[in-house]
Amino acid sequence: MAEAVISSFDFTAYLANARGRVEAALDASLGPERPNQLREAMRYSLLAGGKRLRPILCLAACELTGEDSEKAMSTAVAIEMIHTMSLIHDDLPAMDNDDLRRGRPTNHMVYGDALAILSGDALLTRAFEMVAIRSPNVPAERLLKVVGELSLVAGAPGLVGGQVEDLECEGKEVDLETLEFIHIHKTGALLKASVVCGALIGGADDQLLKALSTYANGIGLAFQIIDDILDVTASSEVLGKTAGKDLLADKTTYPKLLGLDESRKRAKELIGKSKDILGPWSKKASPLIALADFIISRDR
Repeated sequence: MAEAVISSFDFTAYLANARGRVEAALDASLGPERPNQLREAMRYSLLAGGKRLRPILCLAACELTGEDSEKAMSTAVAIEMIHTMSLIHDDLPAMDNDDLRRGRPTNHMVYGDALAILSGDALLTRAFEMVAIRSPNVPAERLLKVVGELSLVAGAPGLVGGQVEDLECEGKEVDLETLEFIHIHKTGALLKASVVCGALIGGADDQLLKALSTYANGIGLAFQIIDDILDVTASSEVLGKTAGKDLLADKTTYPKLLGLDESRKRAKELIGKSKDILGPWSKKASPLIALADFIISRDR
């Protein structure tokens, strides 16, 4: 059913248009921060490119409600700011200790550890500013719900908790339940928030919110499974980040636990269920269904 829905949908054009809109909004989101080196460090990572999957998911979820997705743009930008903050901090020597991100030196390699930490902090707080005071024509009660969702995902119940567990498990034997806890919190939580927040901006009813939450849970876990696979199978040049890093850090991954074939099967099953849950919304869900396929087929 899902395949038939998107057969006439031009996903390539949709993705290019959405990315262009997101890039323009990100560029406009940072003002004359002082001192200048803080602004430069913030812009260096925020405008470094990437898939922009999270903000695009936010816009697509808002569209599904029937609202103009432009109303969700400030929230989409906020989500990308939180994501960028997490990348800056994850790359630090005290965390995952990486020197390559999105095809160029990581923030701390260019600006030093202290400014990298502070630029991440500044992006995190700017994210809440984007939602709270830069979201025109959105009812305050919807914005309050979005602030609540983003507070949860950026803190201990989400990214922070997942990162702590990830660090704690390095070099240890980890079972599938623990691995999924890490991935659901460190990666899946923000992907889910992207979808849920877009739907909240659009005023989605409980039925749609429940379906979108199920959809987002599936694509979030599948996204990380594909990341684990690519860490083993792709090069640093293709990925834009250091390939084989999980192996060097002795982290447990899906391929390590299940093997490559079983990992691919698991990701495909998750994506299939995520697409099926949106079946009742027919053509309105075409962008989200196509984005799920994009997650499973990506090579970086």
